[in-house]
Amino acid sequence: MRKAKPSEIIKHDAEINQAAHALKAMAHPLRLKTLCVLGNKELSVQEIVNAVGTSQSNISQHLAILRDKGVLHARRDANRVYYRIGDRRTLKLIELMRDVFCDAD
Repeated sequence: MRKAKPSEIIKHDAEINQAAHALKAMAHPLRLKTLCVLGNKELSVQEIVNAVGTSQSNISQHLAILRDKGVLHARRDANRVYYRIGDRRTLKLIELMRDVFCDAD
């Protein structure tokens, strides 16, 4: 298998900018934890608050950042808002980070 040259990994400036914005949004520990909690699931804000262990106002601010950067999708059902990871590739990236940074269980 031939390794890609650095200039071949991401070719277009728009793709580089998109990746940089998404990574910047994910770089905060609470936002990364939120993404890890979500995984393949769709959860309400309250379920995320319970799993992450912070206030609703705090998590709502972080969810807004992830949503605005296109990392999360939101769905409203009556008075509840549900979030899910918007792109399967983001989940693959989180899994890769786990493989690189976390001890094997």
